[in-house]
Amino acid sequence: MSGHILLVDDEPGLREAVQAYLEDSGFAVQVANNARDAWQLLEQTTPDLVISDIMMPQVSGYEFLKQMREDVRFLNLPVVFLTAKGMTKDRIEGYNAGCDAYLSKPFDPDELVAIAENLIARRAIQAVTANSNTSEITDLAGQLAEIKELLKEKAAIKVKVTPPPIKIEFTPREQSVLELVVEGLMNKEIAKRLGTTIRNVEKYVSRLFSKTGTSSRTELVRYALQHGLIEAYS
Repeated sequence: MSGHILLVDDEPGLREAVQAYLEDSGFAVQVANNARDAWQLLEQTTPDLVISDIMMPQVSGYEFLKQMREDVRFLNLPVVFLTAKGMTKDRIEGYNAGCDAYLSKPFDPDELVAIAENLIARRAIQAVTANSNTSEITDLAGQLAEIKELLKEKAAIKVKVTPPPIKIEFTPREQSVLELVVEGLMNKEIAKRLGTTIRNVEKYVSRLFSKTGTSSRTELVRYALQHGLIEAYS
């Protein structure tokens, strides 16, 4: 597992030893001996993980983490606290501040490597999921915009309605979902309107696609309007 780590510790011996071990494990490591220098490095390049001491002069690890969590750029950046403090109340304070893991000195370097690999891998998965969700939301927003245009066209001109090529029978719930899709509502809004779950709405929309031979909400709405499947719009 490779990744870019920012290591912050004011103890030169420990800092150099941890840096060497992490680099031998395949990580690229930047180092800083205080939080202020670390912040300057953060603003230049965002790492995949920050490993920071807590007891440092001028700006403590807690204060450094608080500064990161108040900046949207570093809100979800994984942080490991590395410190000689091992009391339960200190760990609680660290987790409340937003750290992801806490290792007390002396520690097993292999454990640190395992924690680093896990946090970096988790962050990568979260990034992929976020990108996927953003893509889906963008696509859905585009479909909803097209649906609104279709409804404007329907209202502006007389569209010839023809019977569907095959007889289609909807259940009452499928008909309700279809009508709300035509209104331009998203699945979450439909679920709230019908008092059901988003998963159930997704199932109904999937069935509507299957019965009408369509593959998107825009195609479904166009099909419903052209073939008079929605009484309010026919």
